[in-house]
Amino acid sequence: MSNQTMRAMARTRSLKVGHFIVEFATPGIGYILRNAGCDFVLFDTEHSGFHNETIKSALRYFEAASLPAIVRVPSKEYHHIARALDMGAEGLMVPMVNDAAEARAILDCMKYTPAGKRGVALGVAHDKYATGAVLDKLAAANERSTLFAQIETAEGVENVEEIAATDGVDCLWVGHFDLSASLGIPGQFEHRKFKDAIARTIAAGRSHGKAVGRLVPDTKSGIDLFSEGFDFICYSGDVWVLQTALTAAVGEIRAGCGRGSAGSKRAARGKAVRGKASPKKAGPKQVAARTGAAKTAATSAKSAKPKKPAAKRARSGGGKKAG
Repeated sequence: MSNQTMRAMARTRSLKVGHFIVEFATPGIGYILRNAGCDFVLFDTEHSGFHNETIKSALRYFEAASLPAIVRVPSKEYHHIARALDMGAEGLMVPMVNDAAEARAILDCMKYTPAGKRGVALGVAHDKYATGAVLDKLAAANERSTLFAQIETAEGVENVEEIAATDGVDCLWVGHFDLSASLGIPGQFEHRKFKDAIARTIAAGRSHGKAVGRLVPDTKSGIDLFSEGFDFICYSGDVWVLQTALTAAVGEIRAGCGRGSAGSKRAARGKAVRGKASPKKAGPKQVAARTGAAKTAATSAKSAKPKKPAAKRARSGGGKKAG
């Protein structure tokens, strides 16, 4: 676990391990990641539903835990870039950087004069609301802001050497899904075209002394990619880690208790209920037949009753004497 700033981490080729936040921006998240050993956090605003107030609050959570944060913005537009920095983002990840001209335009939005054209706002979140000399603050902000340029298009790969050579680009970050789609092989990460693009990006980073990073789905991928030349390894995302762990644990408990999954249990109950014959409602003919049968049975029972002897009948014949 590193205690360096984001910019300092980007200048070394040592391993940096972080985590991707796309769903859970709770007050304790910074400490949770820091206690897990993370060196950084990648906070997504491109594919998440986070709004500005949430981003600003989350950055305070990360600051409290001394965890350097990268914010991925939705686009290369000035208002996305400058606003994230004003809210206190230390690292800025920008999607789909296609050439050096785009990289320089992004840096113009990121840096204060004389390095860029970022609008000046002081005494706000990015400088912790502190007072101080204006020129010192501008210089400190320029030194602090760190650019992670996403290489995730075929055009970006074609121009990756000149992007890496651009002063101010600190890290080349591979967007693997978008890159594979741009190459015409979506999701085929073992395809030769994809592997060649990765090798070219790593080589450009090494040639110009720039960090190279990527999101990985599992620990083996992280280890393998570090050996290939990636040094920023972002291990999975909050929602996927939770879902994977919870699915495994719930399944293990059910299997251990001999219950199977909840879905299969409900299906079995439903099948058993459907297998039982339901009594049919009797129609008018059936009712009449049953009623007739009952009357016949009653008459038969009455006929079968034993008769009294004749003498006894005479004695009990209504109280009259025989003449």
